[in-house]
Amino acid sequence: MSRLDHLVDHVYEVFKNEYYPGETVIVKFEDGGRAPAVLREKSKYPELLRPDGTVERAAFSRYCVSFVNRPDEEAVVHAPHLTRERKTFTKQRLRSFLKKTIEHEAWTGAPWCVKSQIAEEYRITKDIPPHLTYENQMLQRKANLAAKKNDFEGQIVNFHPELHPLKPKGSKGKRSAQDAALLNEAYQRALAADPGFNKIPQAIQQQHIEQLLRTSGGLVHRNGFQPIATEAQSKPPPPPPPPKYPIEDLELTPMRDRATRPALKFLSIDVPKPHPAYEEPSHGILMRSVGPLLETWDTLNVYCEVFQLDSFTFDDYVEALQLTDDTYHCQLLVEIHCAVLKKLVNDVNDKNGQVQVSLPESNLPGNDESSLADDSVLPSPTPEPEVKPAARTTRSSLAKSEVTELKNGLKNGQLSVREAKIHRAAEMEQSTRSYDWKTRLRKRDFRDGRWVYIIVGLLYQLSGDARRRKSCDDILRQLAPINQEAREETTISQYSLLDINTRVKILEILCMLSLETKAIRNYMEDCNNNMTDFRKERIDMQRKRKAAVEDLRLLHEERKTLQPESKTASPIPELEELDDSRMNGATSISSSVEVEDQDAVMDTEDEAPHQGRSLRRPNDRAAQRQKRLEEEKLRKERAQAEKAKKPSKQEKQYEKVLKKIEEAKEQIREYEEEILVIENDLREADCPRTRVLGKDRFWNRYYWFERNAMPYAGLPDSSTAFAGFANGCLWVQGPDDMERQGFIELCDAENAQYYKAFMMTVPERKMIEEGETHCFNARQWGYYDDPDDLDKLIGWLDSHGVRETKLRKELQAQQDKISTYMVARKTFLESSEEKKIENRETTTRISTRTKTYHDPAGSCRCFAWTNLTAERENGHIHSEPKPPAINRKQGKAAKKAVEEEGRQTRATNRQGKPLTRQGNRYTF
Repeated sequence: MSRLDHLVDHVYEVFKNEYYPGETVIVKFEDGGRAPAVLREKSKYPELLRPDGTVERAAFSRYCVSFVNRPDEEAVVHAPHLTRERKTFTKQRLRSFLKKTIEHEAWTGAPWCVKSQIAEEYRITKDIPPHLTYENQMLQRKANLAAKKNDFEGQIVNFHPELHPLKPKGSKGKRSAQDAALLNEAYQRALAADPGFNKIPQAIQQQHIEQLLRTSGGLVHRNGFQPIATEAQSKPPPPPPPPKYPIEDLELTPMRDRATRPALKFLSIDVPKPHPAYEEPSHGILMRSVGPLLETWDTLNVYCEVFQLDSFTFDDYVEALQLTDDTYHCQLLVEIHCAVLKKLVNDVNDKNGQVQVSLPESNLPGNDESSLADDSVLPSPTPEPEVKPAARTTRSSLAKSEVTELKNGLKNGQLSVREAKIHRAAEMEQSTRSYDWKTRLRKRDFRDGRWVYIIVGLLYQLSGDARRRKSCDDILRQLAPINQEAREETTISQYSLLDINTRVKILEILCMLSLETKAIRNYMEDCNNNMTDFRKERIDMQRKRKAAVEDLRLLHEERKTLQPESKTASPIPELEELDDSRMNGATSISSSVEVEDQDAVMDTEDEAPHQGRSLRRPNDRAAQRQKRLEEEKLRKERAQAEKAKKPSKQEKQYEKVLKKIEEAKEQIREYEEEILVIENDLREADCPRTRVLGKDRFWNRYYWFERNAMPYAGLPDSSTAFAGFANGCLWVQGPDDMERQGFIELCDAENAQYYKAFMMTVPERKMIEEGETHCFNARQWGYYDDPDDLDKLIGWLDSHGVRETKLRKELQAQQDKISTYMVARKTFLESSEEKKIENRETTTRISTRTKTYHDPAGSCRCFAWTNLTAERENGHIHSEPKPPAINRKQGKAAKKAVEEEGRQTRATNRQGKPLTRQGNRYTF
């Protein structure tokens, strides 16, 4: 298109009936009404063809719009129901726009190109396709002319020369030997391509051969002129096709002027890079413990029904693991360990206390099951020279001498590191062989911290496994130290001195063992079966809802046919009524009628002509106002009188249809609510794995742990349900080692190639675009707890990348819920801090003359948690023994005796009435 007018007409016809998100349009209703709206989404559907090639369905587009005057209402419409306002998209404006932005060269057929200034500003390529260049256009024209000229006897010679060397007109002379050889070669080539070439007249043959020589650039002109191109020039490589988004995230061009990712917060003290804005104390939590903390908390809350535990918040869990003074007074900390231990070994009355997990063989010498009854005496150790203790021998002095002996043995090379004693767990197990950790666990002997002694025995047996040996030995070195006595009280006191990192390691081992038990596996199978049933129910509900929507559509059609002429209210848009996703937002007929009546009143008032500035007196204004009120009263009386008339048969049918429409809408709403309930049940039953929200361009993983397998705010009947949240944070995990080595830390050649393309390497891009905080591997975790940071994170993600497109979609879908529980967590923590300050002020005024005041509930939030689930199901918590069974008759008799004793010992006055607080001052 060489003329601008033709280009304007073509562009106008292409975009006249196309609308795009963000554009302001006018929605046309079937009754002739119009409403302004903003286009939000666009869906294009292709053309469908039948097997015979006929069109079954033409291509069309569907648009989702939100009304300007009614921001809470949306509708899905087709292109024929949309239009633009006048003078917004005209040929005059389009011509002005194209004239300012494009240009073309001064030859016929030159393509239109974007101006250089605009191309640089918006990064638009100016590469012209090869078939539109000037050279190829000239060659095509000459080839077409030659094809027409060489048309002879019904045979057309089709060839497309690339370059035409110049040949002076009228040049004649004899050919050289080189030209003759080239002519012979061209003749043979033409004959090989077409066997009938020798039947063509000789003049045409000569012309064709010379044309082939010109194409190959091998013809030497007889007059001494050299051709313009003596060698065949290769075509320039075609430009790469425009990328089809989404593409690989790291292949997108870095946006240097864009905002960086919002700063992460860290729970640990050893953060990858200091974050100046984060000054909260981390209480000694190491980065290597953050992952196990989240893993164990998620496991205990997902399978809380199996463990018979109340759900608890992540903040209470961290706080309980950090306790050192009131360790055994915290029910949350004790109940977690006891609940998990009970799943490893059955009760003594349940299958004779069968062990539910696979354990390595015991490390104790002669600890075979068959020889436990026979070998009651420990084997005598081999005699070794002992270091004589001091004059007064005590247990502590013997322990010190044994440590000195072990150190000397290691220095002299007599003992290996494995043979050397690093803890006293073996001696503890040998001292109680008749009542080992399995027997204690079968009898549920957890009182007074004895569950710690069970953990020592379990870890010592697990240390026989080479994979767990190092971690178990590190824990036992602290629970059963070599420089202290091998006693039960030692382990109980040592657990109070453990830091949170070691306690998390213990719980990680216990939780990993519990996942092997039959109870957890059966629970997972039940959840899978329930998910299958929920999916069937959802399909059934969706089918019923679809039928109800179809019935509603038919009722609307019937309503249109029965609508009386006196009804002036505009009907509700049918497309909005039949929208699958927004049926709940449909307005009722009665409300629309009321709105129409109000609009009619306003229209009547607006119809009065504007008189401009008035100089009438107050009496004239009062008379005018009174006249207007009388007219309004008269109009209302007429409307009431018309309403009081007996309705016709058609009006009665119309009212019945309206009632049926309301009933159909209510039925659809009930189906939708039921579908939402089923989907929530599906989410909570999805327990086999923790679902990741997605990954960003640098392969960081994003987790919202409440997304699946648990209620959003924990169990509703939990003792800490008043907190209103479970975790309340969006967690970010660094890239895995394979992803880091394959996509971020590239080899030198790939780094050079990436630097050539984007002027930076991938690690440099990571440091720039992530801002101040980073996670470099999968063992590093950060989190967001502010809705504003979540909003900034969504804005930072690029929708043109493969991974970030999915992550952005998931975050947008869950943004409202995540923000709600972030705010709930922040509010709860602030209120708990205020209560803690008030409790501290209160405790300073309490008298402690007789005993030390102990109020753990006021010092820490975690003390408010109690295991109500175990109390309901078992009648007692896990750490307490099972209460003895009481006979009903004996129980009633004992209760009656206590009541009788209470009545007899109660003080009374002379009249036999109980003494009051005032009455006990006097003597009767």
